Amino acid sequence: MNPDPLDEFPIHQAPLPMSRVASSDRNFYDRYYFNGHDRTGDIFLVSGFGVYPNLGVRDAFVTLRRGNTQRSVRFSDALDARSMDIEVGGYRLEVIKPLQTLRLICDHPDLSVDVVWEGAFPSILEEGQVLMAGNRVSLDSSRFAQVGSWAGTINIDGTDISVDPSVWTGTRDRSWGIRPVGEREPAGRLADEPTGGFWWSYVPLRFDDFALVIIAQEGPDGHRTLNHATRVFPDGRIEQLGWPRFDITYRSGTRLPESIRIHMTTSTGDPLVVDIEPLGFIVLQIGSGYGSDPEWNHGQWKGRGWSSSTDYDLTDPVYAPRIPHGIVEHTARAVCNGAEGWGMFEHGVAGRHDPSGFFTAQTMAP
Repeated sequence: MNPDPLDEFPIHQAPLPMSRVASSDRNFYDRYYFNGHDRTGDIFLVSGFGVYPNLGVRDAFVTLRRGNTQRSVRFSDALDARSMDIEVGGYRLEVIKPLQTLRLICDHPDLSVDVVWEGAFPSILEEGQVLMAGNRVSLDSSRFAQVGSWAGTINIDGTDISVDPSVWTGTRDRSWGIRPVGEREPAGRLADEPTGGFWWSYVPLRFDDFALVIIAQEGPDGHRTLNHATRVFPDGRIEQLGWPRFDITYRSGTRLPESIRIHMTTSTGDPLVVDIEPLGFIVLQIGSGYGSDPEWNHGQWKGRGWSSSTDYDLTDPVYAPRIPHGIVEHTARAVCNGAEGWGMFEHGVAGRHDPSGFFTAQTMAP
């Protein structure tokens, strides 16, 4: 094995070349994620780039929702020597200023993007996320997140969309570790004895004077396995906000939230309440390679130089039944102590979650 260009730099954390990672788990990954919207709920953009060293794959995607349609373009290729270049096919990321300014470029006839991200507040390192599948760790990752603004241009199916940074806002994150990626593994014992359910809420919000990052993960009985609630100030101060409690009203016949209230506590013991109005949404497991997407998954080997583009009608009976059972990202208008903010309410309930009244995998809101 030859050295990688990255081996030239003093960044090693194990006695290994940079082409190898310390874990031999096939599911090791290293990923960028971005989202953006214009605060109306009419348009939502998500994108990501990942490398999977133990699978020998690198890939990227861009998905844009307008109305009831999602357009997804994807690129995948072999991961050979690793370097500082963040690109695959027609997709490229440029780190202009680490932890602050990045440029995202996607060159595809159906969906092209040239936008610059600018962080509005310092990024924060979230609590580590761990998820078990029986006796096995299925997810063990670190992640930092940041809220900010976008500027540039999007072109979808020949139509230009101007991305105005005074309006367009969003979230980005960087995560790495272990999570299910690539070709699906045999379920084994879990096929007969499944874990039962998964409840997830991820809420990054941007206000004029502060940002909020709220995360909660629970099992089918409501036992919380991940808890993170912080307020971030422009000078980098981080205030912990205790144990967030979620009051969610779901749309009848679905698992889509209609309204959300989150109760938290400041460092001085005062209550802090956030009310969230979910607007338009984007479905991660349709076209973007997450969760139960049967068409393409992150890290899946598609051959060298592969790309694809698909237009999804979310009202189509082929796709609509998948919406309630995975992760859905909503444009979020928020009010906190009288201040208006914008961001995302990412939420998903898969299987059973007793506190929400979803007592089976098929239960929907009354």
